[in-house]
Amino acid sequence: MSSLTHLLVDPAAWAALITLIVMEVVLGIDNLVFISILSNKLPPEQRTRARRVGLALALILRLALLSTLAFLAGMTAPVLTLPWQPAAAPDGHAAFDLAFSWRDIILIAGGLFLVWKATTEIHHAVDPAVSDDLLDKKAPVAMNFGAAIVQILMLDIVFSIDSILTAVGMTDHLPIMICAVIIAVALMLVAADPLANFIHNNPTVIMLALGFLLMIGATLIAEGFGVHVSKGYIYAAMAFSGLVEGLNMASRARAKPH
Repeated sequence: MSSLTHLLVDPAAWAALITLIVMEVVLGIDNLVFISILSNKLPPEQRTRARRVGLALALILRLALLSTLAFLAGMTAPVLTLPWQPAAAPDGHAAFDLAFSWRDIILIAGGLFLVWKATTEIHHAVDPAVSDDLLDKKAPVAMNFGAAIVQILMLDIVFSIDSILTAVGMTDHLPIMICAVIIAVALMLVAADPLANFIHNNPTVIMLALGFLLMIGATLIAEGFGVHVSKGYIYAAMAFSGLVEGLNMASRARAKPH
């Protein structure tokens, strides 16, 4: 109790909490976009429940990971080593070993899944051979609730590990990490329905969001292979693309007859 009281009156602890909340919300955007796209493929009466279940699973996974910090620390230890020699290396002088931890393996698997899912959705969106029945809003929805929750859970695991490892690297105080995670997921829960409805009502935004997921999947794969890509570059590109799309939407709105 005394340690909690000390944190409550410590300005550095409050600064760490606010910073961590912002980081958790930013890192959770990827998760939220995926949940929004996937839930929009469900019948309207199931979409809100799918988003709430998906975010509740994300919160449970994050809190479970925080309760096993020793296990989480072990996820960064190498468990698989593969010899690697570039084709251009003469006489094996440049040969080296590729070491993969459980975190790397999970990031690569999640990245591959995200690239596959985004590519599949983009293909469905641009394929001219799609029948009119599939484009009809009265046509049966191509995904059921259980399949959507399973796919959301798979990506929740990947994003949760990335999120918690970031939290562990920013502070040593477990109460601060728990509070930041709970507040960040609560904010995501508030933003889930407006974001999903906005994506659903703007078809060009759907394609933009799928492009984001494709880029994020490639980034996860690169991170799994030890190639660090600064999150700042990723989110700067997303913000710039979003700004351009916002200008396009404003232009189309002004061009419509009143």
